[in-house]
Amino acid sequence: MSTPEFFDAADRPSTATALAKEFRDVFGDEPEGVWSAPGRVNLIGEHVDYTGGLCLPLALPHRTFVALRPRTDGVVRLRSRQEDTVVELPLAEVGAGSPQGWAAYVAGVPWALAQKEFAGGLLTGGFDALVDGHVPYGSGLSSSAALECAVAVALGDLIGAPLDDAGRAALAGACMLAENVVAGANTGGMDQAASLRCHEGGAILLDTRDDTVSQVALDLAGAGLALLVVDTRAEHSHAGGEYGRRRANVEHAAELLGVPTLREVDPAALGAALERVGSEPDGDVLRRRVRHAVTEIDRVRRTAELLHEGRAGEIGDLLNASHDSLRDDYEVSCRELDLTVDVARAHGALGARMTGGGFGGSAIALVAAGRVQVVAEAVAAAFAEQGLRAPRFLTALPSEGAGRDL
Repeated sequence: MSTPEFFDAADRPSTATALAKEFRDVFGDEPEGVWSAPGRVNLIGEHVDYTGGLCLPLALPHRTFVALRPRTDGVVRLRSRQEDTVVELPLAEVGAGSPQGWAAYVAGVPWALAQKEFAGGLLTGGFDALVDGHVPYGSGLSSSAALECAVAVALGDLIGAPLDDAGRAALAGACMLAENVVAGANTGGMDQAASLRCHEGGAILLDTRDDTVSQVALDLAGAGLALLVVDTRAEHSHAGGEYGRRRANVEHAAELLGVPTLREVDPAALGAALERVGSEPDGDVLRRRVRHAVTEIDRVRRTAELLHEGRAGEIGDLLNASHDSLRDDYEVSCRELDLTVDVARAHGALGARMTGGGFGGSAIALVAAGRVQVVAEAVAAAFAEQGLRAPRFLTALPSEGAGRDL
């Protein structure tokens, strides 16, 4: 039997203290502080954040930490404990496609804040930053958003910008802009909203049409349940063309239907909408993309209603339907994700689905608390039998959003 590898969250106080010490060693002076932001797992509501939909993410205890100190010469100097590269460039040179790699998610944030004129653009004199990431990279758990949001909350905190929900919503918008333009990943805003706006003990129901959130209690332990996250370690990249093509599909479909986004399509009128887009040259693809978006938004609404009523044990069928739709209609699953979902369901999961952008990354399984190890062992064994790279596991505990640690 394969032994499952569980990925534990870093201890926040000790990690922040160690990073501040290393900052002194690297840059020769004290940081102004250490901040961190969480990765996220989306309970349900995939690939609808860019079409006006509803999402139900929660923040993970796994976080990315940033020690930071302002500069006065307009230069950004960046180092990461997870990367060999050291990046140094004038803040004035940051823009579309520059810098590249992980540094884009850091340097892009002050650029985006300036575009949005948030608090005057924030720290136009530049800064030094040392990064320490503890969100599994490439797992579909938003390591990039965690990095952006840790930098954003640091910059906001340093000038005393309001960090109430409205301020955090503004920061989330800037982080999304940084990811879209500087990093070149055409994603929606769910990841940043979750990393900045979640609270411990719950998920947020995010309405991407107007960026409003409502807090949804998620007491899985009280219901005798656990949310097992499986990082399949299958490689993926949101900056690739497949994600962008899906977004272009739904935006084109909305234009054909004469609506701002597919959120405006009533599930009761889905048949007529499918008939309309199906008459186009690429109608079969558009029909499947529209069907996923409209039914997924409805599944999120129904899931939130069940959670509000304290009926978490009844959301499994909705999770299953979400995965099936993402696999068949949206075509963003992969061999490893499907294997995880199939094995988890076969070993007693109430529901299982891929989570995140897909093409790799992670899946989740809603299981009885006492069966976490059983399901993890079964998935690990299935991967070993098929010669796949061993997956990693974590248990999703709803955690708080970005903030200061030191």
